[in-house]
Order: sequence, then C-alpha cells, then structure tokens
Amino acid sequence: MDNKSAFTVLLYYKFVKLDNAEQFAQEHLAYCKELGVKGRILIADEGINGTLSGTPEQAEKYMNDLRANPLLSDIVFKIDTSDQHVFKKIFVRYKKELVTFRYDEAELDPNVIGGKRLSPKEWHEYLQRDDVIVLDGRTGYEFDIGHFRGAIRPEVDSFREFPEWIRENMKDYKDKPVLTYCTGGIRCEKLSGFLIQEGFQDVYQLEGGIVTYGQDEEVKGHLWDGKCYVFDERISVPINHTDEDVVVGKCHHCGKPEDRYINCAHDPCHLQHICCEECEAEHNGYCSDECSHNAAEAAAV
Repeated sequence: MDNKSAFTVLLYYKFVKLDNAEQFAQEHLAYCKELGVKGRILIADEGINGTLSGTPEQAEKYMNDLRANPLLSDIVFKIDTSDQHVFKKIFVRYKKELVTFRYDEAELDPNVIGGKRLSPKEWHEYLQRDDVIVLDGRTGYEFDIGHFRGAIRPEVDSFREFPEWIRENMKDYKDKPVLTYCTGGIRCEKLSGFLIQEGFQDVYQLEGGIVTYGQDEEVKGHLWDGKCYVFDERISVPINHTDEDVVVGKCHHCGKPEDRYINCAHDPCHLQHICCEECEAEHNGYCSDECSHNAAEAAAV
C-alpha cells in the first residue's frame, strides 16, 4: 500500500432519534477503543456526528458495523485518506445537541424542515448566478482560511451566535435565494431550517458540504478559494483541484498571503492563528508580544 493512503479518514452524521443515547455513547466508546480507531464522535438523542481515522481495514469494519444498526443503515460516509492518524485519541461523548445551536431542537428537526439540497454540480451552477446570496455556515476563523467565491463572512465565533447575527444582518435578503454551506453539511441542516423559520423564502444547502464538493470529479472544487479548515490534526485541507491556486488567508503578523494555521506557543493562550513560516520563526510561535512576555515570565518563576 502507498504510504500516503495508510489511513482512512471518515466524516459522517445522521439525524435520527436514538433511545438511551447516553448508554449508546458509552458502548460506542468501548467499541472504538477495541477496534483501534481514533477520532471525535458526538452522540445525542437526535443522532450521531463523527470524524475518525484508522487503517482501511478498521474504517471498513467501522462503516459496516455502524450500518448494521437499523437506525443507521443508510448513513453516508465522506471518505478521505491520510499518511497518519488525524487524531491523537478517541473521544466519544454524549451531548444535548450534535451541533450547539441553543435553539429548540424540536422546531429544527432536519428530517422535517431544511433547505433544498443541491448536488455539487447544481451548487456550482447556482454559484454563478447573479441573484443568489451565499452564506458561509461556519465561524469567521474558518472562513478566513478558505471559502466559496463571493460568500458572506459570518461575524461569529461559535455556531450558537448565528440566530442573532442572521436577524441583525440578513433581514434584507429574505426574498433572495440563499445558499448555505459548511464543512460536512451538518451545521446547514440546522441553519437552513432556521432561515426558513425566520421567513426566508428560497433556501438551499450544499449536499455533503465542502468536503463532498472538493471530491466531486466533475466540479473538482472550482470556485472555492483557499483551503478548508478541519477539526483534526491536519487543520486544513485543499478543496479546489483545478489549476487555480488562490490563497485568501493573511498572516496574523505581517499580513502577507498565507493558508497555514498554528497554535500560539504560550499554552494558556493557545490561540490558533494564520502565520507564515518566517513570522513563526521571528515570533517563536507566539501570537503576540504579550504572550511572548508572559511565557518568559512563567519560565523564570
């Protein structure tokens, strides 16, 4: 096997009512440990949402075993490859919501209400229309390293801030076609439903999210600029596989084009910021002079 494909990365979710979800989470953690996969899996009364990595054999067994559950038999897996595990450990946790929206989940059941789903090809066609509004369903820092061309940057640091932000900033677009997208599709399941409840008349969501769009052999990620932020050790992955190479991120220190994130070297801060290699060396991995000073003081104690 080629070393570059030594590990398989799975991204998946499904909204489905799970009885005894807390117990399911405990049993699933034990199963994952025994199987040897690593990742982050959230389980709630409303379903399951996960990203994990393992050998191709482990990943295949995981998919088959999960689909053996009648409630999850049609779950869709987005599959990628990596030269190493993209997580250090396995986390399986029970949470009240699969994505923290702090909104009455009964009113936003994606199986009942949600935007019209667009395939990557359909999405690509819609992006080229003059009358559409493209709303990034992720946070601002995810947008900064890469996004669809012409998309609106949400001024939010967490998903639960979207309701207030939309009410303040999107009210003039209720009669426009609104396209929503996120990394794997799960956030837009809730976000598009919320938009409909708020009176938006024509709402769409990208089927399978950015990851699926980048893997589509016909579209090849066209009209995506930069990279896609992911919540694992890779931090970001390429999406546009055409001959375009657009960098939209800017170095936190010098402002030059850059698409790599690092964590501040001062552990109490640990701010994730876009940083070029030159500035990482010049600032010793710190995001600010204050963090550099604080780290020096802590070392001197």
